[in-house]
Amino acid sequence: MGKITGFMEFARVKPAYEAPESRLRHWKEFVSPLTDEQARIQGARCMDCGVPFCTHGCPVNNIIPDWNDLVYRQDWKRALDVLLSTNNFPEFTGRICPAPCEAACTLNLNDDAVGIKSIEHTIIERGWQEGWVTPQPPARKTGKRVAVVGSGPAGLACAQQLARAGHSVSVYEKSNRIGGLLRYGIPDFKLEKLHIDRRLAQMEAEGVEFFPSTYVGDAAHAEDGLTVVTPDELLAQHDAVVLAGGSEQPRDLPVPGRALRGVHFAMDFLRQQNKINHGDRIAKPISAKGKHVVVIGGGDTGSDCVGTSNRQGAASVTQFELMFRPPEEEDKLLTWPYWPIRLRTSSSHEEGCQRDWAVGTQAFEGKGGKVEKLVATRLEWLKDKATGQMKMREVKDSRFEIQADLVLLAMGFVSPVRTVLDAFGVETDARGNARANTDDYCSSRAKVFAAGDMRRGQSLVVWAIREGRQCARSVDEYLMGASVLPR
Repeated sequence: MGKITGFMEFARVKPAYEAPESRLRHWKEFVSPLTDEQARIQGARCMDCGVPFCTHGCPVNNIIPDWNDLVYRQDWKRALDVLLSTNNFPEFTGRICPAPCEAACTLNLNDDAVGIKSIEHTIIERGWQEGWVTPQPPARKTGKRVAVVGSGPAGLACAQQLARAGHSVSVYEKSNRIGGLLRYGIPDFKLEKLHIDRRLAQMEAEGVEFFPSTYVGDAAHAEDGLTVVTPDELLAQHDAVVLAGGSEQPRDLPVPGRALRGVHFAMDFLRQQNKINHGDRIAKPISAKGKHVVVIGGGDTGSDCVGTSNRQGAASVTQFELMFRPPEEEDKLLTWPYWPIRLRTSSSHEEGCQRDWAVGTQAFEGKGGKVEKLVATRLEWLKDKATGQMKMREVKDSRFEIQADLVLLAMGFVSPVRTVLDAFGVETDARGNARANTDDYCSSRAKVFAAGDMRRGQSLVVWAIREGRQCARSVDEYLMGASVLPR
């Protein structure tokens, strides 16, 4: 490495954050990239550890030690080349990835991990500023046509790889804008949509065609105003089809009062705010302004609901989690290099939120068909002596109520929407995902491949990018007999 003793000399430095009281007044990003000098010093902290567990911890297998060393030497162009060799969209992961690579960092065993995510963010922003991120159209066309259904991170990564291999690629998206989860599921304050738009411009220059407002499936299941393309039509017009939609079926909470007005799925709430930020008109928007908001679910989606509610002017925000409160710090010698369970406080939590754990929702109550309060009980989690599994039970006489004018269900997603998979006639697994393995990503139907959340279930953006890239190689091999695309 460029600085053999850097990890002993330099402390980890976090990127600069705009103060909460200021950033709550707008929807823009509030995290600044590191300065060149800060990034150089942070790159110097990367150890000559022999086995780079960070690379194995990263789903796209970023070659992290190499670009850390290049940043230390201020060779930004080569650092960008190394970064882009494994990741099509580091401007996305550098903003919203939880950084499993840092959990796997060798330095993380007894010190603060190398700030890999912040260095990645800085490299790609330097690349855009310098004009180094340019279209890479193929030298020749293969004459093969591929359709990609879904324009989230898996679909976009797959499409870009296939276009660069010389295939004619068409991306179909049911929403009125391209981007899938990236555009409509992630708030602007975490990922401004200009980053998606500049990538789409690059991909169009590489030959990718985009078809928004297009539903692929049976016309009976399409929303009004959408162009409908049937699976048979798509298969007749293309040499291969990739199903890369999201895991969009939210987990519901079937308790008394669920049908009251004011109880909504989290993604409906987040999607409409992103549409409003795009200038779309919403007839009856779900608003948190002046309301006491309860978010049920302690993951990233729940955190995004907290940040969005506060920006809309909520009177209060409370977040409940079914599981027990995790420890403040993990036992690194026990968990490393795997992703640890520990208490995580997001930037949205810091902006204002009451959090509570081991809470089970029993009912919603209200008047005139409108929710007014949530009824819950305390839970305790005990290990079953026979199986070793944790099981929950209600704490006796622990029932309580909380005012709730708006309830957002952010408990994850259980499967893709079945109508698309059924229309293609592909087999599904026990969880309702498209059945396909990671060797070839082939579904049970000829010419049809599956990748991303539609295949593996709800997961991270970085896993979607990995699956899109690997699926692209499998499609290329299927079409051409061999492939030079990386897995």
